[in-house]
Amino acid sequence: MKEEREISNKDERLYALLIYLLSFPFPIIGPLIIWLLKREESDFIDYHGKEYCNFLISYTIYLTVSGILVIVLIGIILLPLVGLLLTIFTIVAAVKSYGGEKYRIPLIFHFIK
Repeated sequence: MKEEREISNKDERLYALLIYLLSFPFPIIGPLIIWLLKREESDFIDYHGKEYCNFLISYTIYLTVSGILVIVLIGIILLPLVGLLLTIFTIVAAVKSYGGEKYRIPLIFHFIK
């Protein structure tokens, strides 16, 4: 029984990792498919799927506001900064999820609970 739980734990961590890794080539559809297919099977995958969706929504808002602020020139600084944070937090979340942690991404609003 213990071996079976360890294997599923590895699978859960792999699917959680894939949620974040697939966000690079397919930011919406890849993570959404994994989350929708596996969320009933694992609370861990469900947590990371919700966290990624909240992350995507929050950073879309940040990028939109930064894009609008380009008019007053501060957006020229904010756009690359938000893009950099998006990349860094995605990589950190991928590593933490594969390590089995329920990582809470900074600076996001939790629309989906």
